[in-house]
Amino acid sequence: MRVVIVEDSRLARLELCEQLSQLPNVTLVGQADTVESATALIDEVQPDLILLDIDLPGGTGFDLLEQLEVLPKVVFTTAFDEFAVRSFEVDALDY
Repeated sequence: MRVVIVEDSRLARLELCEQLSQLPNVTLVGQADTVESATALIDEVQPDLILLDIDLPGGTGFDLLEQLEVLPKVVFTTAFDEFAVRSFEVDALDY
């Protein structure tokens, strides 16, 4: 499974990278920390899964999803519980 991490916190990205490195058949194909850089990266590498923060420079994770032509599977990785319902409206795998 090809995974992209979209997270503006460097420490959170490092932790997610560490966790992913321990999983078989999972390849981290990129990281981004803004909506703009994430959109370009996802269009380029076409991941199977995005680990996505909600609050990002340049917008929200939802803004990012609206810009994608092909929507990969999404797991939201955020501390904001008020977006949980909306995350499942965009078919998130987990929150």
